[in-house]
Amino acid sequence: MAKDIHPVLLCGGSGTRLWPLSRKSYPKQFTQLTGKESLFQASARRLSGPGFAAPAVITASDYRFVVTEQLAAVEIAAAATLIEPDGRNTAPAILAAALELESRAPGALMLVAPSDHVIPDAEMFRAAVRAAIPAAETGQLVTFGIRPDRPETGYGWLALSSAPEAGFAPVPQSLRGFVEKPDAATAARLLDGGMHLWNAGIFLFSTVTILEAFKTHQPALLAAVARAFTEAERDLHFLRLAAGPWADCDAISIDYAVMEKADNLSVVPYGGAWSDLGGWDAVWRESGPDEAGVVTSGPATAIDCTGSLLRAEEGQQVLVAIGLSDVIAVAMPDAVLVAHKDRAQDVKLAVAALRAAGASQAETLPRDYRPWGWFESLATGGRFQVKRIHVNPGAALSLQSHHHRSEHWIVVEGTATVTIDDKVQLVTENQSVYIPLGAVHRMENPGKVPMVLIEVQTGPYLGEDDIIRYQDVYARKQGAKG
Repeated sequence: MAKDIHPVLLCGGSGTRLWPLSRKSYPKQFTQLTGKESLFQASARRLSGPGFAAPAVITASDYRFVVTEQLAAVEIAAAATLIEPDGRNTAPAILAAALELESRAPGALMLVAPSDHVIPDAEMFRAAVRAAIPAAETGQLVTFGIRPDRPETGYGWLALSSAPEAGFAPVPQSLRGFVEKPDAATAARLLDGGMHLWNAGIFLFSTVTILEAFKTHQPALLAAVARAFTEAERDLHFLRLAAGPWADCDAISIDYAVMEKADNLSVVPYGGAWSDLGGWDAVWRESGPDEAGVVTSGPATAIDCTGSLLRAEEGQQVLVAIGLSDVIAVAMPDAVLVAHKDRAQDVKLAVAALRAAGASQAETLPRDYRPWGWFESLATGGRFQVKRIHVNPGAALSLQSHHHRSEHWIVVEGTATVTIDDKVQLVTENQSVYIPLGAVHRMENPGKVPMVLIEVQTGPYLGEDDIIRYQDVYARKQGAKG
């Protein structure tokens, strides 16, 4: 019987090139960029079904509950969720995942994939993965190369040892080498030559093979990650890698760390559609422009425009563009991006400038996601703040109190179970309660539908760090968010 393939989803990137929609607080893999599911959900679903074991996920602490919630929404349970103390690029993350998988399934085949790619034909991709199994089982490090359709300068390229089979059939062959992101002239030459593919950053190998590769080419990194894994701590159903040894890991990609040094490399061509959505120009291209080359999303209207992407993310906004050509316009409640399409890769410069200026919009969305749901600020003044709070069915905020503020809660949807000191009461739609300064309190959603309330805070200090936490079903430590 053939071995199951064990997917490993890399889920830690911050996606600055898709600002302002994608930010560090809620990066692009969790957003609905091109469909009704997030990129992460689509990736998990694509790597599931017959022949695939439950996935492992490696992510950052801030995203651990988002990962769990989004997987549950598509009825997938992770076999393991590893938490990185901080992002150290792909090599340490893949190595940690390999050590974890080897501990529970020795010699297993692991399929490493970013969680923010678009691959519309899931079955075609799964067929390419199946075609790679024999090579991986014989000790090859297999990577997947994408059939190029333009002289792309935003991707690395893979050099083939022989021309691809007709129709780019997924037949493994030896990989001749890697090409760094080329300039336009070099990219055009690579495309015309027909002997290069785009580097998708997707890999298939056995745990034995990849661990041996790290032992040979990166022994110091292997030692540091092995310590981080050995000293890892359980936190609910998450595995937190130890921060001390993790800090000793070089921040290095899997290509630089291992692949460019190894001699047991194979590549499987993939002839289907693929995008890493590495910029707003890619989102425009993947969204199906109309006959004028225009893509609109949300309450956006284009008048006499060509080759442009217009996207409004808030239902109460209206985005109108007149006479624009090759422009990207993305409107969020707290930030607006307007850029020429040719400068899509420079959006990260805007993020860097905002970060240097101390603007919260550089990294934080107006909507703040928590294990129990989310909240957003509707209005803020000198001594008051108004929030909308959305609590998922069955979820509960921590039992807490505040030093500096009192709160009024008005339920506008669903039913809340509210604890205020020793009193527990049900609060239904159009009812309200008052939480005095210093009172120990909690809200829970006992129902089967989301509960929404409006919170009015009053006091001299309204910061999120004014929380004394007494009990928390999510095991968050004192000072953690929400």
